[in-house]
Amino acid sequence: MTAAKIKVSIHQIVDAYKAKLSSYKDDVFETTPPINGWSYSEVYSHIFDSSLLSLIALENAANGKGEKKPTHFIVKLILLFGSLPPAKKYEVPKRLASRVKKISKTEALDFILEFEKALEDSCPLIAQASKSIKTKHPRLGYLNAKQWLRFIEIHLKHHLKQLVRIEESFQRKA
Repeated sequence: MTAAKIKVSIHQIVDAYKAKLSSYKDDVFETTPPINGWSYSEVYSHIFDSSLLSLIALENAANGKGEKKPTHFIVKLILLFGSLPPAKKYEVPKRLASRVKKISKTEALDFILEFEKALEDSCPLIAQASKSIKTKHPRLGYLNAKQWLRFIEIHLKHHLKQLVRIEESFQRKA
């Protein structure tokens, strides 16, 4: 898949996040759901903070500030198929977990807009980026610039499913 197609897909997924954000009631947005785990607020905090960090890693790789390391075969499969392997629950790396916080709906929208701007600034760098220069992902190992873009898409889709599970848990409680 081309970087341009991945970018279009990311924008569509982000539009889904925006639509969901506007549909959540203010008093529920920061509430821990009946299934426990993160609130809507914390999901938005995590996904857009980590997506911004991923764009920094993408830019570093694109600008040659990385290493010539292989990408693991299983990671290539994840990127090819466009989804994380099924698991009960993924554990967020401690460095990222410590950054998750409850934010307001306004802060969440600001985060989304910041991400969209950063995405527009980062994507043109991919065209001239070396495929062999990679920066390290905390779980997946070394990714080049285009692979980082694909990871962002996959990660956004993954947490969109988490929002659906939270919605369902609130509906079952009602």
